[in-house]
Formats: sequence, structure tokens, C-alpha cells
Amino acid sequence: MQASLLTNLLLPLALGIIMFGLGLGLTGEDFRRVARYPRAVLIGLALQILVLPWAAFALALGFGLPAALAVGLMLLAASPGGATANIYSHLARGDVALNITLTAINSLLCLLTLPLILNLSLEYFLGAGQYVPPPTRKIVEVAVIIVLPVMIGMFVRARAPGFAARAEKPLRLLSVLVLALLVVAAVAQEWNTLLQYFAVVGLACLLFNLVSMGAGYAAPLALRLPRRQAIAIAMEIGIHNGTLAIFIALNVLQDAAMSVPAAIYSLLMFLTAAAFAAWVSRGAPATAAASSAST
Repeated sequence: MQASLLTNLLLPLALGIIMFGLGLGLTGEDFRRVARYPRAVLIGLALQILVLPWAAFALALGFGLPAALAVGLMLLAASPGGATANIYSHLARGDVALNITLTAINSLLCLLTLPLILNLSLEYFLGAGQYVPPPTRKIVEVAVIIVLPVMIGMFVRARAPGFAARAEKPLRLLSVLVLALLVVAAVAQEWNTLLQYFAVVGLACLLFNLVSMGAGYAAPLALRLPRRQAIAIAMEIGIHNGTLAIFIALNVLQDAAMSVPAAIYSLLMFLTAAAFAAWVSRGAPATAAASSAST
């Protein structure tokens, strides 16, 4: 996958607008609630940092992936959640404040964990480690795309609650439309890559996506977290920052093959996350009402 107008300009711009819409539906109390119940944050971080790399490692070995593709899958597992996780969680009635909190903390932690996991992967699969600098610039970009628009949206809601209430539903519909257009554009742009590599690494990427999202949903429920938080964690660890992984593969490691798992995963996760959101949304109104009554 190559950097393009889609990934460099249109995608960040669209995500910034959508994150502003998410901010219109949030208040400071949403984040204070997350701080009061840190167990959800700890579970999400544990799954992201401790479980996903081992799942990716097992799939890379199980499918006998070529070294460059195996490293690419590990790079993807080490990448934090992407901005679109917040959007899908919003559409699925998940705890968006938890998503934003996890994305922010994961993005900071990956300054340490991503170089470590990636260097170990290079050593194991290619026999030689390579210094990988922390992706500080990309983390700043994530903060600008996610945090700043959300803060502006929350400010607008505090100052003009009537406008925020009227705008929330149209912006939710805009989110669905923008995501659909991004999927179509991404598939069209990466069609040749899909045809060339899907038979080799496509199934491994799909299984990694399903394992990530499934573990992210099942583990919190098993630990008796509210369903909205389970949805948020599933989206957070099932939707990775593929753009960050592609950037590192192309610009730091300078190996296009290592960007392939992230490119394929980024396309598959749009579809699986949409299906998951549709599935969990079936009982969302009743569940949300019950959650509100209990808090």
C-alpha cells in the first residue's frame, strides 16, 4: 500500500469531522465515569499489549507466513487502536469515552511497546534486529485527529446544547456514509494488492481480526463489565491503526511487503466491524436504558 491523497488528506479530514460529531454527544462526566471505573481501561490495555501480539505470532507461525509478511502482521498487532474504532463504537452504542481514553493511552504506550515488539519480531523472523524509533510524529497526528475535534465538539455542546442535540443524528448518518465511501475508495486503490497477496496472508489477517474483536468482546463480558464497555473494547482492539503500521513499514523499515498485512487488515476490519456493530446494535436501546438506570 502506498501513501496517497486518500490516506494523507481525505481520511484525516473526514475523521476529524466525524470526531467533532462524537464530541457533540460527550460530556466531562463520561470521562469521569471511566476514571472512576478503571478496570475497563486495564482490561482493554492488557488485551492490546499482552494478548494480541501472541495471537499474531501464533497465526504467523501457524500459516507459515514469509518473513516479511510475518513481521508485518506483528507490526499490525503492536499498533494501537485507530480513530475509526471510536466511530464504529459510536454507531454500535458503545462507550465512546472509554474508546477515546484507550486510544489516547494506547497511542502513548506504543511509543515503548511498538519498537520493542517490532525489534523482537525482526530478530525472530529475519535473524537481525533493527532500531525502530518511536513513532512520535504519528502519535501527535493521532492526537490532533482524535482529541482536538472531540474537545471542540464537547465545547460546542456545553455552549449550545440545542444545536448539539439537533446535529448529532445527521452527523451519525454522515459517519456511516463516510465510512462506506472510504471502504469503496480503499478497495479500489488497493485492488491489485488484494489480488496479489490475499491468498497468502488474507486468511491470517481475517482470523487475527476476528480473534481480536472476539476476545475484546468476550473477555470484558466474562469479567462482568457492562455491555457498552465490552463493545468499546472490542472495537478498540479489533480496529488497529493500519495507517501507522503502513507508515512504519514504508518509511522506517522501507519494505513494501511488510505493509501488506496492515493494508489487507484495514480493508477487512471495515467490513467485520460493520457486521459486528449491526449485530450488537440489535438490543442496544434496551441495554442502554438499563445501563443508564443502574448508574
